[in-house]
Amino acid sequence: MIFLAVCHTIIIDVKTNKYNASSPDELALVEAAKDFGFEFKGIDSKKVITVEETRTKLEHKFTLLNVCEFTSTRKRMSVIVRMGDSGEIKLLCKGADSVIEERLSKGSKNSEVFKKTQEHVNGFAREGLRTLYLAEKILEEHVY
Repeated sequence: MIFLAVCHTIIIDVKTNKYNASSPDELALVEAAKDFGFEFKGIDSKKVITVEETRTKLEHKFTLLNVCEFTSTRKRMSVIVRMGDSGEIKLLCKGADSVIEERLSKGSKNSEVFKKTQEHVNGFAREGLRTLYLAEKILEEHVY
């Protein structure tokens, strides 16, 4: 859930302290993360994102390095962040199952976890529900 509290372009209105989102879908995902205990607290002028684990009051920090916004052509949205605790650089991506699936490594596609995930997603789709895949990749400093 922390993923959904980080991978978005929402800002917080300082006057009302409410989320300001470019789409209702993005707002729903960030609010879901909050409901599950990971609250997006904001992003400062140095592009540091703060997410609070509401149960423990533990704060997680992420430095936003890049945003690749959602488009109907790309069918995905990505952020690249530096993890505050480890300094690792991660690409976080959310998008349509077909778009994410075609970008997975062969090992990931053949894993039991992925096969089970596909079964669930196919079941949700048969029920008429929308689905979203989340993916992440650690980027080496020189690759970034």
